[in-house]
Amino acid sequence: MSGVSGPAAGSAPASLSLEQELEQEVLVRITESALVSLTTDLVAAAGENPGGTEEATVAVLQDFCLRAGLEVSTQDVAPGRPNFTAVLPGGDRPGLLFLGHSDVVPAGPGWDLPPFEPYVRDGRLYGRGSTDMKGGLAAVVIALAALKETGAGLPGNMALACTVDEEDLGLGIRAFTPAALADPGFSYSACVVAEPTDLETVIGCRGDSYIELKVTGKAAHSGRPADGRNAIDAAAKILALVREDHAQLQETLDPLLGAGTWNIGLINGGSGTSMVAAECTVSLDRRLMPGEDAAVILDRLLAKVSEAGIDTDGISVEAAVTMEMPGFRTPAEHPLVVNSVAALADAGVESAVTGWTAACDGGFISRDLGIPTIVMGPGGLNDQAHQVNESVSVAELVAAARAYALMCLRHGT
Repeated sequence: MSGVSGPAAGSAPASLSLEQELEQEVLVRITESALVSLTTDLVAAAGENPGGTEEATVAVLQDFCLRAGLEVSTQDVAPGRPNFTAVLPGGDRPGLLFLGHSDVVPAGPGWDLPPFEPYVRDGRLYGRGSTDMKGGLAAVVIALAALKETGAGLPGNMALACTVDEEDLGLGIRAFTPAALADPGFSYSACVVAEPTDLETVIGCRGDSYIELKVTGKAAHSGRPADGRNAIDAAAKILALVREDHAQLQETLDPLLGAGTWNIGLINGGSGTSMVAAECTVSLDRRLMPGEDAAVILDRLLAKVSEAGIDTDGISVEAAVTMEMPGFRTPAEHPLVVNSVAALADAGVESAVTGWTAACDGGFISRDLGIPTIVMGPGGLNDQAHQVNESVSVAELVAAARAYALMCLRHGT
């Protein structure tokens, strides 16, 4: 993001069209004080994950949205873990869906002040989740509330879907998309994920997957290793195949998203230095390019294992994909992208069109629901999200909310 200029709202010159006058009326209703207040309440509601405590954040959202006159609903994904939806009804055309999540990563030690006692200093709001992504949630619902206050005629429904468990296994989005497919009233032609992008318009994301390997051999005394079958040795040979595949992937880089990657995250094996290891488990992270399937990737890896003769002579290999988050890509010329860039410009922001090497729930919206998706929100992914003393620029909160409101007004035009 090149920068956030002054507020893009004020008195409307006489030469403005009726549409422009309506936009100005909506923008002046989006205030810094309202955004700071709601973001503060959301940060204070915590919701660390792992932990399963998103319910308090949903309660804050629900209370605000009900008072704003929005239609709200919840879907229990697990005890105390509800997905939340707020809808501003509009016309009969497909609407615009905003996506966010209610959980935050654990605060951890080292904070200057308590992480769930948010405060504002030097134009920034501090607290765990301020950037990722309580600020984005606040910007969306403040925008919807401003649209509701003005009674703006909208082409279709405008909605926020807020899911649980984004920071861990994605239980929320995995429950949301099947429910949306089964809902005859669910009709949206575009999705904006309000994750932190420094207000850049992100048109593509890599996905992610976790692959668990269990290698089983045969225990023996280390003085007679030939009597056993060493599972750690076999796992090391598999990891050599993984490293080889990673290197091959890096030979062809997508200009927007790079390439798929492997990372060896965890390994555990053996029961003693003087014993041949009978078991070894390995946890792998495989980042996915749009359209890649983790199950296909695992099948290819296991085929290479068999071709190399690793799973023979007393060695067996079991493997499973334990988590998958798809990647996605939306064309740069798509009306959703054009709308985002133009709305940000009118909110005082010069927004670049970029890609992410990270992953987000937007991949499920794109893959499972077939809805073109972008990511655009306040805060910094690399310098603030998941960091000690996390913070978000108040000016970015205001700019994001105003851009979201403009996108709603202009959706489908």
